[in-house]
Amino acid sequence: MATTARPVVVLFDVDETLVHTGGAGARSWKATFNELYGLPADIGAHTSAGETDPAVARETFEGVLNRQPDDDELGRIYARYLQHLADEIGKGGYRVLPGAEHTLRKLSAAGVTLGLVSGAMEGAARTKLVPADLNRFFYFGAYGSDSPDRTELTGLAIEKAARFHANLSPSQVFVVGDTPRDIEAAKAAGAVAVGVASGHYSTEELSAADPDHVLESLDDPFPGL
Repeated sequence: MATTARPVVVLFDVDETLVHTGGAGARSWKATFNELYGLPADIGAHTSAGETDPAVARETFEGVLNRQPDDDELGRIYARYLQHLADEIGKGGYRVLPGAEHTLRKLSAAGVTLGLVSGAMEGAARTKLVPADLNRFFYFGAYGSDSPDRTELTGLAIEKAARFHANLSPSQVFVVGDTPRDIEAAKAAGAVAVGVASGHYSTEELSAADPDHVLESLDDPFPGL
């Protein structure tokens, strides 16, 4: 599409871009709310794909308990969620998505700096990569625990990337994600948006968000290489 420049930095989303967790996150949120409040909590009924973990926690809380949480309550929710996630990850259909490890190896071999930009809290994002042993590819990241706003945390990831590259321009940063939210955040941050139809959205749905590139999966040739 718009650009064929070689990437200097590539930032990857985690869920449904690199790995499919088999519902480990949803199970962990449900277990957390059941443990703390004795109530079932289906995050799918209150949130949508691509939201940050803080937004998921807050919106699910409000949907289930019909009030806003205070900071102490959110702290307990986050702590229990991360512990449940560590127990759940790797169960129930967890898999590395097609082409993910090959693409990371190819980019690394080309000298591209790799980072994460995930709506998950840092602990959750890193936990989700443990069964696939993919943490070893990433220098740094920005997460939902850095900001509940996807555009802001993408900007933070680009700022961190600049520590590795003097005079880095956002246009040299490629952001890879499976949802329109990822694409919108990349564009708002001035980065190159790469949509990959490995999650809940088709190439047509991702194209409607006007990315620079759309891939069927990470098995496709990576733009600029």
